Amino acid sequence: MAVITIKKIYAPINKADGFRVFVDRLWPRGLKKENAHFNIWMKDIAPTPELRKWFNHEPEKFNLFGIKYKEELQRNPVVQELLDDTQNHATVTLLYAAKDEHCNHALVLKEYLEGLQG
Repeated sequence: MAVITIKKIYAPINKADGFRVFVDRLWPRGLKKENAHFNIWMKDIAPTPELRKWFNHEPEKFNLFGIKYKEELQRNPVVQELLDDTQNHATVTLLYAAKDEHCNHALVLKEYLEGLQG
């Protein structure tokens, strides 16, 4: 069972990050891909464009967003791909570009994945 962490993609890389997975659908502004240092980019594990636009990073919508995003994840075959790709790593770091560290989809994804692990 991997330890799952989350981190902004703009933060410096650290050996403790383990296997780094970028989980945003869109590439972040101002960051060159060669400076991102991720192992895989899983665009399709991110919320759908419709859900992302509805949420609009509005904190008052975060709880409902989490429920809706978890419903999407239950139907998303990419979740199994992520589990398969990360099964042999002690630590998996989910990288995201959102400004708000306390209100973003990576938090919801981390919680969802931890629930699948047991």
